[in-house]
Amino acid sequence: MTVRSVAAVDLGATSGRVMIGRIGDGRLDLELVSRFPNGPVEREGGLHWDFGALYEHVVAGLAEAVRREPGIESIGIDSWAVDYGLLQGGELLAEPFHYRDDRTARGVDEVHAIAPFAELYGRNGLQFLPFNTLYQYRVDARLAEADTALLIPDLIAFLLTGEAVAERTNASTTGLLGVTSSEWDTELADRLGIPSSILPSLVDPGETIGTLRPDLATRIGKDLPVIAVGSHDTASAVVATPLSTPHSAYISCGTWGLVGVELTEPVLTDAAREANFTHELGVDRRYRFLHNVTGLWLLSETVRAWEAEDGSSIDLPELLAAASAVTGDVRIFDANDPTLSPPGDMPARIAALLGSEVPSSRPAFARSIVESIATAFADAVQTASDLSGRELDSIHLVGGGSLNRLLCQATADRTGLPVLAGPVEATALGNVLVQARALGAAPASLEELRALVAATHEPERFEPR
Repeated sequence: MTVRSVAAVDLGATSGRVMIGRIGDGRLDLELVSRFPNGPVEREGGLHWDFGALYEHVVAGLAEAVRREPGIESIGIDSWAVDYGLLQGGELLAEPFHYRDDRTARGVDEVHAIAPFAELYGRNGLQFLPFNTLYQYRVDARLAEADTALLIPDLIAFLLTGEAVAERTNASTTGLLGVTSSEWDTELADRLGIPSSILPSLVDPGETIGTLRPDLATRIGKDLPVIAVGSHDTASAVVATPLSTPHSAYISCGTWGLVGVELTEPVLTDAAREANFTHELGVDRRYRFLHNVTGLWLLSETVRAWEAEDGSSIDLPELLAAASAVTGDVRIFDANDPTLSPPGDMPARIAALLGSEVPSSRPAFARSIVESIATAFADAVQTASDLSGRELDSIHLVGGGSLNRLLCQATADRTGLPVLAGPVEATALGNVLVQARALGAAPASLEELRALVAATHEPERFEPR
């Protein structure tokens, strides 16, 4: 088999990257082309994304990818969920809002006054998160001016190709996709004052969205198709999670920890709703039955605050090594406490939750953060098992968190289950695999795709102690 190449655009809430993926002859690997910062920017109208800069980084990264690998055959784009841009006549009305902007609280109250959460859960199967797209739409004054609303990866695909579509895995995070139909719930949208006319046609992972506009083909260096992948980054990550048995749970860990199991049918029970478990759509119409747990956001924001205090950078591996050596009782707090969600002075807010038991040293404080995240992971794993009726025998932890050995071991210890860590770049690998499958360069089933990942990216095993 000839080695085939594709370009993967993978955008996270703190950074983005463009990568070359190569597949063939028992090979599946990634080459990092560019990495660039991403994050919230405070504007006069609230918290936004610097979308113009983000888009320019993407285009420049794609041009460099084609320069390095002229054989690239397609482009796939994934990103974080729920955030969107509004278009009128093909022009972006304003910078997309950031999901942590505090305007969403009003949206929650207004939506639930019309459609209570119990009804919403029966319709969309989503856990309650105050920044889900339907709450954002409800309070976005620009909605009346728009003719199209596109989630972030769909918006970038539109700017590249001129084709406005909504990829289903990410559309499922809006709250406006029917959990059983996988189609837009236009009746709900209209009831909430969200014009259903702004919701674009839906496509599945593997479908071709369009080809590069001529000016961009010239700038990037090649006329390429943009193929829909699991455009919600967690959907792509789960594609490349090498689930070792049908009884494996997964944790896709970065800024957030997405903790759950893969199902073929939804679990729309009162217990699932009360536990706030979600049914996000996966590739091949699987359900990602999971709970959002606050992940490494707690550690990264804490380190950021300490660096600002010191006026110098902190060596994170060194900090975690010192945290691993901490002995004695480790203080635990609720990693999902809503006070920890906004940006700001994270050490002070964690200290407020710990009360009189605040660790006196930074390594001990970092250990408390990691063990608290692991405790939240363990609780979510147990709940996923209970609600799905599936006895679990292992956990696959993928994403950036798989590099955090302290977190992997703490998760194994607190769940009593072995943790298989890696691949780190599961999201980009899943992006590549779906593109390659669409091009006829990869196996057809998810199970075969995962077997390829397992064969080329052996995970590190952490046994519970």
